[in-house]
Amino acid sequence: MTIQKKDKKYVWHPFTHQLNAKYPINIIKGKGVYLYDDKGNKYIDAISSWWVNLHGHCNPYISKKVSQQLSELEHSIFSDFTHPWAVTLAERLLGHLPKNQSKIFYSDNGSTAVEVALKMSLQYWSNQDLSKTTFIAFENGYHGDTFGGMSVGARNVFNNAFEKLLFDVKHIPIPTKQNFVEVKNKLTEIIKTNKVAGFIFEPLVQGAAGMKMYEAKYLDELILICNQNKIITIADEVMTGFGRTGKMFACDNLKHKPDVICLSKGLTGGYFPLGVTSCAEFIYNAFLSEDKTKTFFHGHSYTANATACSAALASLDLLEKKETKAQIKMIEKSHIAFVKKLCSHSEERGIYSNRTDPSLPRRQAGFVGMTTDGARVRSKGTIIAFELNTKEHSHYLNNAAETITDFFLKKGIILRPLGNIFYLIPPYIITKKQLNFIYGAIEEFLERVDS
Repeated sequence: MTIQKKDKKYVWHPFTHQLNAKYPINIIKGKGVYLYDDKGNKYIDAISSWWVNLHGHCNPYISKKVSQQLSELEHSIFSDFTHPWAVTLAERLLGHLPKNQSKIFYSDNGSTAVEVALKMSLQYWSNQDLSKTTFIAFENGYHGDTFGGMSVGARNVFNNAFEKLLFDVKHIPIPTKQNFVEVKNKLTEIIKTNKVAGFIFEPLVQGAAGMKMYEAKYLDELILICNQNKIITIADEVMTGFGRTGKMFACDNLKHKPDVICLSKGLTGGYFPLGVTSCAEFIYNAFLSEDKTKTFFHGHSYTANATACSAALASLDLLEKKETKAQIKMIEKSHIAFVKKLCSHSEERGIYSNRTDPSLPRRQAGFVGMTTDGARVRSKGTIIAFELNTKEHSHYLNNAAETITDFFLKKGIILRPLGNIFYLIPPYIITKKQLNFIYGAIEEFLERVDS
């Protein structure tokens, strides 16, 4: 029996419609930007294996550090014990995070990093005998698959089956120039109830929503309003962290910093699952009490796994190198140049629209995205996204996903679309030549759509 047949018999895959699902591609090797299957085909991992891989597959430097770690300490209990790798990683992360961040709490992945943040916020108020249990979140957000993460995320196909079990959250639109006064007013009205525990958001880019992008200046003002009303602000940087928006963290674009930050995905360079929730000192201080019931009773068996921490330290080493920073800038500039190229071609066909936001009317001035009659495109840092105009209104269940996937796989490119939206979020080691190869395939695809 082949691996694919055994897979169908024994394995349940994530986010996959299992009935009549195709046999999965059997990946047996990774090197650099490429993944290799058992038939000798190679594929550019243009989405960094669900946004986690920063420095390429089987990166020699990270692999060496992990190998050395395994001969010293693979894992140890982290309650009442510690180890140098967790302490060093916490210190180094705090050196990069906003200056108001004070403590690092470890968990296992992005969903648990968010869950920790929500529980910290709720218990912060509870420890002061204050009943504040409402969260504010952006519409269309995604914050993971645990019950807290689902609650603050959008109500959609991801969590319809659990909707009656999710706690109440007040959702507001992502801010734009057109709706900002309305968004501010809505936020202020919710805060007036005096029941708000926190405001959670994906800064600048909503990933699973279809790489929806918005400007830092609007988020800054919303954070300021929360600060003035003593509302805890939580930045979900699980996807945007570690250079994805062009800076180390998306919050680096903000004047007003969040109180809590959630990290995962690129944290270990794509090697191991690891989550981090950082917080400001005032939150940590609310758990310091002679009353032991005010302890933060949360933990995981693999909290601060030494091997994962070692991989994260090695990934940070590479992120801090000037060569990596130059690569991030190269990818960012290449994406912008490609958007301009598409705009130029679209103008020639008379279907170009230059725009600052995908929801704006055609002919709106500005330059972050553009529209053709086939697709809308937007770019931020190392992320570029293309939204196909289709007859189907459904996003996640849009049948265009299969067409997109099959076309690019035949070209040797992995682009796992979010329904009718596909995107690039490549490893930082990708070359200009490899990017141009992907761009060329995208142009060919869009030409087919336009025709």
